[in-house]
Amino acid sequence: MSAHPIPPWDPELVEALAETRATRPAFSPATLDQLRRELADGTPGEPPPDLSAGGRVKVEERQIPGPYGAPDITVLILTPAEAAGTTAGIYYIHGGGMVMGTRRNGVESLVSYAAEGLATVVSVEYRLAPEHPHPAPVQDCYAGLVWTAQNASALGIEPARLLIAGTSAGGGLAAGTALMARDLSYPALSHQVLVAPMLDDRIQTPSSQMLDGAGSWDREENRKGWTALLGNQRGGPDVSPYAAAARAEDLSGLPRTYLDCGSSETFRDEVLDYAQRLSAAGVSVDLHMWGGGFHCFDSAVPQAQMSRTSASVRDAFLRRALAERPSQ
Repeated sequence: MSAHPIPPWDPELVEALAETRATRPAFSPATLDQLRRELADGTPGEPPPDLSAGGRVKVEERQIPGPYGAPDITVLILTPAEAAGTTAGIYYIHGGGMVMGTRRNGVESLVSYAAEGLATVVSVEYRLAPEHPHPAPVQDCYAGLVWTAQNASALGIEPARLLIAGTSAGGGLAAGTALMARDLSYPALSHQVLVAPMLDDRIQTPSSQMLDGAGSWDREENRKGWTALLGNQRGGPDVSPYAAAARAEDLSGLPRTYLDCGSSETFRDEVLDYAQRLSAAGVSVDLHMWGGGFHCFDSAVPQAQMSRTSASVRDAFLRRALAERPSQ
């Protein structure tokens, strides 16, 4: 028996998990180009998501200044076609293990907020490891956040109602970017929404070791992702909290936080620990662990009951966050 047993998968998810592992190669340097192409191209035979929501959302891409001395970066902007005044802003960072993904991956989950006039969404295209190791990815994410805040009025965003969100590696980068924004005192963030975030490069927790050729994003893929980002510094004493937010010693002063994960995924323990430490530091935290969930189960199997429940709970948090007005 494994020293770190895997909680059983939710029955509705088992078939999809088996299919995913049978059809998607595990991440390695040899498969990286293929995985990048598949993420960029989308699901074969399926049309790309309609980011315009039938014309209710203006879809725009812009080149904006990158970090000092670095190339420009691209952002995807989703603006309500008929907004009545300013809206809240969602600054989104895509997932992909630090090594793959584009500004369009995952952003479809936020289209409804723009379509309903609740928010303008800005999704950033950051440089990817291993070609661009730390600090390039998080510096790009921070540069895009600063640009969004500086151009809030032109984007139709109320500056005091700007939140950051990210999924998986994007959740880890969102956490690191939020730490950077706190430490540099700009910009102020109202909330951070961290969906199954990748937070800890040390790979020492039971959940980070329990999946070997099982689940989605197992311990070997996780090790390779972190190594791509950090090289031989991974797991060592000098890793920046902007790269791996679990390394941060002080979590005070961060915005209200939403965190979720599955009970049967690699990132479970680091998510639970981060939530506890945020709460101990005086941050308001909403934490949800979904029993039997593998990594990003809700996007992989959206029709499952647990996925629908998970999406509904996150949606309720986001709608509440977008409606909040800053106290005077």
